[in-house]
Amino acid sequence: MLAAQAPGRHRHTVTDAEVKRVHASAILIDTHNDVTSATVAGLDIGKPNTDHMTDLPRMKAGGMGAQFFAVYVAASYVNGNRSANRTLQMIDTVRHDIVEKYPRDFLLATTVADIRRAHRQHKIAALLGIEGGHAIEDSLRLLRRYYDEGVRYMTLTHANSNHWADSSGDDNKPNNGLSPFGKEVVREMNRLGMIVDISHVSDKTFWDALETSQAPIFASHSSCRAIAPAPRNMTDEMIRALAKKGGVVQINLSCDFLNAGAAKAEADFEARLRPIRDELMAKYANNPDGLRTAMREARTRVGAPPEQRATLADVVRHINHVVELAGVDAVGLGSDFDGISCAPEGLDSVDKWPNLTRALLEEGYTAADIRKIYGENTLRLMAAVERTAQQLRSTETR
Repeated sequence: MLAAQAPGRHRHTVTDAEVKRVHASAILIDTHNDVTSATVAGLDIGKPNTDHMTDLPRMKAGGMGAQFFAVYVAASYVNGNRSANRTLQMIDTVRHDIVEKYPRDFLLATTVADIRRAHRQHKIAALLGIEGGHAIEDSLRLLRRYYDEGVRYMTLTHANSNHWADSSGDDNKPNNGLSPFGKEVVREMNRLGMIVDISHVSDKTFWDALETSQAPIFASHSSCRAIAPAPRNMTDEMIRALAKKGGVVQINLSCDFLNAGAAKAEADFEARLRPIRDELMAKYANNPDGLRTAMREARTRVGAPPEQRATLADVVRHINHVVELAGVDAVGLGSDFDGISCAPEGLDSVDKWPNLTRALLEEGYTAADIRKIYGENTLRLMAAVERTAQQLRSTETR
């Protein structure tokens, strides 16, 4: 059963032809995908596979227009100051293993104009987003280097707090939000034209970032805390404030981010796993690959949480909630595919996006609404970030 309908829309039956027409009319932008953690280890994104949620044939089947690939840097790389090395490897896997390997299908994009050009050429725009502010190793020079390499957003933290920003996933909050240097990072991101992403940050860090940033910010892969109480989801107050400054909530498709029952099961499981995880993180501090293997084995020993799959109805419910709070201009899509272990029935891989188009049409969203949700809201935000950077740089040269 679908969520309560937002005012002004009327559910109706749609035809396959209507779904196809509306889906093809949109530039579908997903702002977070972690398949890069597999391509950097040798996965060929161009070949069909059953072990991941993402491959090129399914991206084409899903009608994707643009993908922000995660430049994910695990917290373990902080040990020994290896974060920058890993960041450059992750950037390289997008540029080399994806775009250069399949130039007829992907176009490396850094601007709104690039995404629209890729769409005209019937290619998928490939974009870069750093996940974890520790990647800059407390250096604005490294931040600028990453921008030069094509990075267009950075999540201020991952599950770990860093030296200048606090994480929602860390009980320790050493900065009380953003430190003075953290605010410098945000201002430099504004000057460069890099989107400030708050998907993993603590609530206080969110408010500090929103206040500090001169450009709109976004949540690259978060959903609504009022529906599913995951700490990385956004409160109603946050959603309204983000939207008021032109920001966008990109809905995360992880089951526990969408469904309260799944969120509780996952939280209980993580509580059982936490002491083992802390021990393994210390043991494998300098061996990220060994840590991943050990964590997989630990999850098996502890026993997986009772599976409570989310559904398309849950996804629509979260989209409705943002729309009801802040309007249709405030919502987008940030799947977190291949960074999550459970995705909703009917939308569990990159070829299933047309199912969401059908569900939204049935819910009463117009084709224009869907085009906004799928890409135009993100493009509008990116354009505002680009304009802010141009204005700030022009002020410097006067």
